[in-house]
Amino acid sequence: MYKQLAIALSTFLVFTSASLFAQSPTKSQAQNWHQWRGPYSTGVSLTANPPTEWSENKNIKWKVEIDGAGSSTPIIWEDNVYLLTAINTKVVDPDKPRPEDQPMRVFGIKHPNTFYDFFVLCLDRETGKEKWRQKTIRKVPHEGHHGDNDFASASPVTDGKRLYCWFGSAGFYCFDLNGKALWKRDLGLAHMGASLGEGCSPTLHDDKIVIVRDHQRQSSIEVLDAESGQTIWKSEREEGNAWATPVVIKHSGRTQVITAASNRIRSYDLYSGEIIWECGGLTGNVTPCPVIQGDNVICMSGYKGHSVMSVPLSSKGDITESGVVAWKQTRGTPYVPSPVLYDGLLFFNQSNSSIWTCLDANSGDTLMDRTRLPGIANIYSSPVAAADRIYVTGRNGQTLVLGKSKELKVIASNKLDELFDASPAIAGSQLFLRGDKHLYCIAK
Repeated sequence: MYKQLAIALSTFLVFTSASLFAQSPTKSQAQNWHQWRGPYSTGVSLTANPPTEWSENKNIKWKVEIDGAGSSTPIIWEDNVYLLTAINTKVVDPDKPRPEDQPMRVFGIKHPNTFYDFFVLCLDRETGKEKWRQKTIRKVPHEGHHGDNDFASASPVTDGKRLYCWFGSAGFYCFDLNGKALWKRDLGLAHMGASLGEGCSPTLHDDKIVIVRDHQRQSSIEVLDAESGQTIWKSEREEGNAWATPVVIKHSGRTQVITAASNRIRSYDLYSGEIIWECGGLTGNVTPCPVIQGDNVICMSGYKGHSVMSVPLSSKGDITESGVVAWKQTRGTPYVPSPVLYDGLLFFNQSNSSIWTCLDANSGDTLMDRTRLPGIANIYSSPVAAADRIYVTGRNGQTLVLGKSKELKVIASNKLDELFDASPAIAGSQLFLRGDKHLYCIAK
């Protein structure tokens, strides 16, 4: 009886709380983690209740080694965990220049001369055992990547029917949830400035997949039909390097695709590709994904400067100098991590460091200003939140569990013995953390 009451209350809370968000996922999506940044594209789950304490010897349900490299977030759907990885076969292509014969590039980046196997993995959520794996392609990547990036940095997404997997220049692949290949697309090569590597994840809405590719040569946004993989529309963009995953929202009678980048934040009509509105004001190399708060979208960047701004979704045309921007701040914003938006509170770190800020998402007022997080130095992963708690994972394997509060409240600090760049995923009573060698399932 108590279990039935708990389930009924949980279902009630999901739907009543979802009404506070601009984007309302289905019941199944709300109980899973079906995409990058979770059910609401905010880093928040309203149904999850993961542990607050763990270590290598405590509350580890399972820990499995993942071959290859990938900093993409795993996604969770029902009994399965899906993730991507790229494995260096060490098989040399004799037609490619050896790394030692290549010119010196920024950050010491070299273009590979060995073949990589690009894999999609499915693990059993209960045990961590591998259910299936599919090799999508074997190829020598045409460019290298930053030492902290890899060739499998975009997260997959599912609608509960199909699994959509994006390896950037290595192609787009669609499977059913049992691993049967359905379709694939080669969308061409991206040429990232400084060969820093790709990383923007696909976005899925109304059986349409949105792919944004902002890079050194010709940037673009492309919308594919989810069932067939065929292009519905594609538009070129005047942008340089950016890695911000777009967000989709229906507002003012139109379904808007919001993209954040250095020259412009843009809203596209999902169905026609028409630009509804655009606005300048961010800094370079935009990486954090936008979040929706009520009738506004909040976008931010933190490379060579800091900017966070709230733009009305009812805007029309170029509003850069129009004065309609709801609010703007110019300090403390992240470079790589995306923010958490939780019950009107906007939490984020500064650059890639452990300096923590909280803003009122409606007014932009600073509630907690650039406060040092203990035990963490550098952060690449994006924070997640559930059950009035926020989980912040540092590169050193330290995860702080913070209270959803206008003041810094550390509930717990937990350490694992790996490097962590991938963002966590949360579903039910479980927290999933992907290190550079293992995937952890944390549960009581």
